[in-house]
Amino acid sequence: MSAISVNWLVFADYSFLVLHTTLIGFNLFGWMVKKWHKAHLLTISLTFMSWFLLGIWYGWGYCFLTDWHWQILRDLGESSMPNSYISYLFSRFFGILPPAGWVDFFTVLLAFLALIASVWVNFFQTKR
Repeated sequence: MSAISVNWLVFADYSFLVLHTTLIGFNLFGWMVKKWHKAHLLTISLTFMSWFLLGIWYGWGYCFLTDWHWQILRDLGESSMPNSYISYLFSRFFGILPPAGWVDFFTVLLAFLALIASVWVNFFQTKR
């Protein structure tokens, strides 16, 4: 593989790392900022649609961003990525791999709570 290819893949890896991690943060906390309410409802809804609708064909919890990032990491020579992007973040930043069941449970729980909060602030919160 040429140096240009490797440099491009490393750039893509870091770009996905920033983009995907930022999206996760936005999905968890974007409902808290009034001007972000509609955008948050869109991104959290798309996330759940990816997990459950695309998951019908690709497996429960499927995320196309994770899939694309995994392909880049495979091209860089990585061979044993966890099933969950959250697990990957723990491994990459802290060097630990928490139990997959815990990660899945808390990922879905927190995302579901963020979805409920988003629906609340978008449709039920009293306008002041």
